[in-house]
Amino acid sequence: MTFIILAILGGFVILTAGAELLVRGASAIALKLGVTPLVIGLTIVAFGTSAPELAVSVKSALSGNSGIALGNVIGSNIANIGLILALTAIIRPIGVQSQTVKRDIPLMIGSSVLLLLLLIDGGLGWIDGVVLFALLLAFLWHSYRISSDEDAEEIEAGPSNPWLSGLLIVAGIGCLVGGGVLFVDGAVEMARAFGISEAVIGLTIIAIGTSMPELVTSVVAALKGQSDIAIGNVVGSNIFNILCILGVTALVHPVAASGFSLLDFAVMLILAILVLPFAMSNMRIGRKEGCALLAGYIGYMAYLVTHAAA
Repeated sequence: MTFIILAILGGFVILTAGAELLVRGASAIALKLGVTPLVIGLTIVAFGTSAPELAVSVKSALSGNSGIALGNVIGSNIANIGLILALTAIIRPIGVQSQTVKRDIPLMIGSSVLLLLLLIDGGLGWIDGVVLFALLLAFLWHSYRISSDEDAEEIEAGPSNPWLSGLLIVAGIGCLVGGGVLFVDGAVEMARAFGISEAVIGLTIIAIGTSMPELVTSVVAALKGQSDIAIGNVVGSNIFNILCILGVTALVHPVAASGFSLLDFAVMLILAILVLPFAMSNMRIGRKEGCALLAGYIGYMAYLVTHAAA
């Protein structure tokens, strides 16, 4: 058991470090291309902080643990809103731009609905992966194309040397792969030791663990007054989790949807929908909205823990 705990903790630390390196390197390159902070948050930073989920989900699927792969994405999307966005708003209310309300949040909701439709037949296959990944490419192209028309906030620059930025990206990816292997192996062994299903492990331990980069990034961005990065990171990460992570994972190996309840999918969709009216209220997500989201997340986690124990 000691080895299992060390593997999970060690994998988590390496994943977090890898995400930090990837975000720093990718953000520096994006800034050189003249991309605005909101788009950086929606794309580069969102991808960087979602990279742990990608590493964990692909590793899980290849190992035959597809329940962890899907549970990781569903649980991460729930945690991104119910925990990360909630805590960030509680610490400091998050300002929201009009284009985020009109375009990005609806895209997050649409991605969630699409995932549920694709899972009706019991899982995600190769064709589903193609559809999701094609939509990801369209999202990236659209975000880059319109970025020059958006208002920008100031953002801290990364390394000025493009070669150094490239090295940070490579090092980050390496840490994410290695950390993902450790984290998944430890979590699977813990699930077996306690008789907990892969779906529950993916929805809780792995989802929260791989979402820590989003939490750190969003909280730090909010404290620095970079609302575009804070909200863009969460919304973009949820879009990436579905289109990129599940898309790539389904291309590599079929993903089964067994072991999940209707409640799991309903909570993911309801939280995504709630962000829209919350954001439209005075064009910011305040402490009251944050408390409401956090209360819902705590209630859902309590249900999962009780259900797993039973």
